[in-house]
Amino acid sequence: MAFEGFDPQAVKFLAQLERHNERAWFQANKGRYEQFIRQPALEFIQAIGRRMERFAPHMLADPSPTGRSLMRIYRDTRFSGDKQPYKTNVGIQFRHERSDDVHAPSFYLHVDAKEFFVCCGIWKPAGADLAAIRGRMLEHGDAWLAARDDRRFVRTWGEVTGDRLKRAPRGVEADHPLLEDLKLKDFLGVLDLDRCLLHSPRLVDQSAKAFEAAHSLMKFLCDALGLPY
Repeated sequence: MAFEGFDPQAVKFLAQLERHNERAWFQANKGRYEQFIRQPALEFIQAIGRRMERFAPHMLADPSPTGRSLMRIYRDTRFSGDKQPYKTNVGIQFRHERSDDVHAPSFYLHVDAKEFFVCCGIWKPAGADLAAIRGRMLEHGDAWLAARDDRRFVRTWGEVTGDRLKRAPRGVEADHPLLEDLKLKDFLGVLDLDRCLLHSPRLVDQSAKAFEAAHSLMKFLCDALGLPY
């Protein structure tokens, strides 16, 4: 089926799940999850995947029910002090085809009862990957500036953001001209979306346009990690 948008019941379900995050409630309402969350999410993945083939063919959009794009609603509570069994958001990630790790170059869409946004970039990369990205920034500063300040990226996403170190990374001079960028521990573009888009088929078009405008950042990150883009 074509993606027609998420029903308003989707946000209502997520808000109720925040208040009733327990297995008995979820099992009693699992049909609503399947109808209002899972099915339209898979339709969105399939629809935007066809668009992404044109500008980001190595970013995976997997619309299968057990695929990698729709993130599981079940939380892994084994090593967490928070034993709530369910996530209270919809997370859809289009990560690089060569990675099974969420900490890979990716596009992402997030919906919960309060927030609705898309992201591009890489979130909390592993130490070796972070070192590779910083190394490329140090060796190819002009390429980094061209990616960071690309007109289309800035117009759509604003600035590259993420958590930062408080001090300069090891081996980087405190007066390095790219110091603030080299302190980054994530390399993200974040774009808040109008809530009305959630319920519209236009969500595919608007998300695809935003993802395409992230070309400069995504290519720099993939180049740093030896990945095709």
